[in-house]
Amino acid sequence: MKAIKQIITTTIAIFACMSFATAGGWTSNLDTALSSAKKNKKFVLAQFTGSDWCPPCMMIHDKVFSKSSFTGPASKKFILVKIDIPKSNKSLTLKNRKVMRDYKVTGVPTVLLFGDDGREFSRFGAAQYPTVDGFLDKLREELKKKDMD
Repeated sequence: MKAIKQIITTTIAIFACMSFATAGGWTSNLDTALSSAKKNKKFVLAQFTGSDWCPPCMMIHDKVFSKSSFTGPASKKFILVKIDIPKSNKSLTLKNRKVMRDYKVTGVPTVLLFGDDGREFSRFGAAQYPTVDGFLDKLREELKKKDMD
C-alpha cells in the first residue's frame, strides 16, 4: 500500500511539472509563469508565435528559441513562455488568441518582457534579433533599461 501511494504521489508530481514546463525549457501558461516569477524573483519572457504558419516565427524558433545556447542563459533570469497560435490546433489557437487580446499583441513573432511584479516592461519583434547572441544582447539591454527606471 505504501509503495502504491509513493507511485501515485510521484506520478502526480511528474504531471504537475510537465504541465508547467515544455520542451526546451519553455512553458505555455503565462499566468502560471507570472506567479512563479513573483515567488522566484525572476523575469518572464513571453513569445507570441504562429509556429506552423508564420515564416519569421519558424525562423526565430529554429535559429534562437530552440537552441540550448539561448534557453540555458535566458532561463537563468527569465521564465520562458511560448504562446502559440497554430493553424493545426484550433482549441489552442482560440485559447491563446484570448491571451493575445488581453496583452494587446497584434502580430507575431512578438516578445513581451515582464518584471517579477507582473508588469510588462518591454515589447519587441522577435525576428529583429535572428541570432542567439543578438537576442541575448537585446535581453541584457532591456534589463539594463529596466534597472535604470
